[in-house]
Amino acid sequence: MTYSGAKERIWTRDLVFAWIVNFFLAFVFYMLMTTMALYAVERFSASDTLGGLASSIFVIGATISRLFAGNLVELFGRRRILGIALVVFVLTSLSYLVIDSIDSIALLLVVRAIHGAAFAIGSTAVMTLAQSIIPRSRRAEGTGYFTLSMTLATAIGPSLALMLVHGPGYIWLFTATATAAVLAMAAALFLRAPDKTPSPEHRARLRRFHPSDMLHRDVVPVASFMLVLAVCYAGVLTFLNSYADERGLATGASLFFLAYAITLFAARLIMGPLQDRRGDNLVVYISIAAFAVSLVMLGLATTNVVLVLAGAFMGLGFGTLMSALQSIAVSRVPMPRMGLAISTHFFMLDLGIGLGPVLLGVLLNQLGYNQMYLVLAGVVVVSTGLYHLVHGRVERAEHEAPVPVDATV
Repeated sequence: MTYSGAKERIWTRDLVFAWIVNFFLAFVFYMLMTTMALYAVERFSASDTLGGLASSIFVIGATISRLFAGNLVELFGRRRILGIALVVFVLTSLSYLVIDSIDSIALLLVVRAIHGAAFAIGSTAVMTLAQSIIPRSRRAEGTGYFTLSMTLATAIGPSLALMLVHGPGYIWLFTATATAAVLAMAAALFLRAPDKTPSPEHRARLRRFHPSDMLHRDVVPVASFMLVLAVCYAGVLTFLNSYADERGLATGASLFFLAYAITLFAARLIMGPLQDRRGDNLVVYISIAAFAVSLVMLGLATTNVVLVLAGAFMGLGFGTLMSALQSIAVSRVPMPRMGLAISTHFFMLDLGIGLGPVLLGVLLNQLGYNQMYLVLAGVVVVSTGLYHLVHGRVERAEHEAPVPVDATV
């Protein structure tokens, strides 16, 4: 085993601009996901069901597009697909201003679906580009730093959106999201990373869009673990505010995601390098434990302090798992297939967040909020066995493999 005295550089000009693009993409996503259901109800007198669809159809469009995003990125190139996706992203962001003036809920649903598709393809392209830049020896650390762009968007986006909605109104919200979309496209213009040209044989296969190329078979097992975690996290995203209102913990709920973001920011500085040095299992098992503790605290919360602490453990748990598992997914494929690995990972994540509210709604009717969160904590603990089967035992064997006798240190 050969070591180099100097670490390979993570932060480069291209990675900084890719980080900015990813931040603004996520920023628009979280601003509109937080407010769209209420907007549909207030502006178009839609039912709660239709209002929920106005919010979730973005995720539906994104989930479907993930099946094709990896192929598109590999076939036409990361920068080219990113540019096309961002043009559509900007146009759909501007469309909300038009929809508000012509009073059409049907048009809103169509735009939301297209917006979600552009988001999924654009984010897949920019994440693939980022992964191609990050040194393999520091992949977990670099992935953690890069995905902080989403963490920052999670902390700022919803709060700013609610402030605008309850202040100057929805027109200001849509102006802000359109501006953020334009800034994402502007940052993308500064990217110079060269695209990889696929071989003629690989290009011919990509053009067929074979079903086996929609999800990478080597990534699906560990992505299935991500699916289970995402369903559990959906119980927090969807029902936290209602649960907090029922228990009189509105203050704690308002600070929950701030605590999530702050803790995750700190955790990324430690857990990424730790994963690179000590392997995947240590980080994943710590994060699973933190996620389960967070859900137990939610189920037992009677004070705002406990709710905020639950948010902090959620950041260490689920937040860390998202970047750790993305790093694992990318490590399972050769470089030309990074786009497909990332789209597979996020397809399962989007699918879990989309299915979660439906599945957990049934559980909620039977058990109530506190019992539901305790059950989800149990699911997270049991999912440790799934991780062990799909990756943990293999990673452990590789990590414990003896160093060859003739290796140099």
